[in-house]
Amino acid sequence: MGILEQIRSLFRREPPSIAPAPTPAPTIATSAPQINERRGKERINAREGTRVLIIDDSKTIVTVLKKFLRSAGYETLEALDAESGLAQLHSHPPELIFLDIVLPGINGFAALRAIRRDPATRDIPVIMMSGNEQAMEQFFGTRIGADDFMKKPFSRYEVFFRIERLLDDDLIPRRAKPRIAESVTPTPSLT
Repeated sequence: MGILEQIRSLFRREPPSIAPAPTPAPTIATSAPQINERRGKERINAREGTRVLIIDDSKTIVTVLKKFLRSAGYETLEALDAESGLAQLHSHPPELIFLDIVLPGINGFAALRAIRRDPATRDIPVIMMSGNEQAMEQFFGTRIGADDFMKKPFSRYEVFFRIERLLDDDLIPRRAKPRIAESVTPTPSLT
């Protein structure tokens, strides 16, 4: 084979040799079915018909949350600002609230304070939401009485993970139990 033929064979898709191409080994079918499961474990939902109030000024966030929740059998109420959300608390009491921090008018922190001060609503679990990456918002929200915090954008998995953490044995959302402060051994003074 001349040099010109060798160069041409490099640009062809077939091997340069004249020998027949090896046949692929036959594949052996396995009897075990391939399962493509996205979840590591079965999701636990609140009982059918659990009422959830979504307070967020973004229609997109409200629509996405509503779609996620309704597909799992939840009943949803929506509000685009804190004032109308707080008004719905008494007319249609929810069992869980998703509350955005940045809202027009009353912000999420002030709305959470109002929820916790009212004896009729103080025991409703609240999951606060924010697109801000600052951990300070999460810390401040838990100090006021938020039960959990979720960063936006969020996945379907995260929404149901947050809810599942608040479910009691009867699959009813309950306020998060306060975390027990770890005992800290004081360090000896260097003075």
